[in-house]
Amino acid sequence: MSGAAHDATRIEAFSDAVFGFAVTLLVVSLEVPKTYEELLQVMKGLPVFAVTFAILLMIWQEHHSLFKRFPSADGVTIWLNGALLFLVVSYIYPLKFLFSGMAGGGAPGVRAEDVVSLMLIYGTGFAAIFVIFALLYWRAARRATDPAEKHGAHLLIGHSLVYVAVAGISMALARFGGPRFGAFAGLSYCLLGPGQAIYHALAAKHWKAGEPATRPGTPGSAPH
Repeated sequence: MSGAAHDATRIEAFSDAVFGFAVTLLVVSLEVPKTYEELLQVMKGLPVFAVTFAILLMIWQEHHSLFKRFPSADGVTIWLNGALLFLVVSYIYPLKFLFSGMAGGGAPGVRAEDVVSLMLIYGTGFAAIFVIFALLYWRAARRATDPAEKHGAHLLIGHSLVYVAVAGISMALARFGGPRFGAFAGLSYCLLGPGQAIYHALAAKHWKAGEPATRPGTPGSAPH
């Protein structure tokens, strides 16, 4: 195993441990319920746990796909990955708080005007995570020597920026939408699926990959 690939494997192992720790921060209860009422309270929290776990799983899948497709690392990648993991762990409590409030009809002590700030905090964290993903793909493109691999990394920069754009739409609706459009700030994240479909369809049509690099001695390589 090469040094860069070995570093990437260690990064993935460390990252998986941090993602696992983030999951423990989401758990509904660390103690087994002692009464029926406590069990019902725990069960009421399961939908919130399911939604927040699904979002965390989506982020983990993006991370897994990145290092599976580009299994190499350097110092910049290590620090960017560290910043990503820091944001993931920091993002968990606002995420859980937001969905707990939505599921319960409002979080205790949160006024209606505070919801705007809460959506801005959530959107900022979501956007920052995928900005770092875009930077990680940019770094992968810088290291790539094969034109097709470089094209794939560039394509995935745009893929990450679609997430950032949707978070920006959500924050704009929350901040400037007022009573009429502000309620759509949360629903705007439903644009993620259509946004990715449109982006990848347009990229496939208008952004062609380069030719794979040829090695000496293979057909099509220049004579020496």
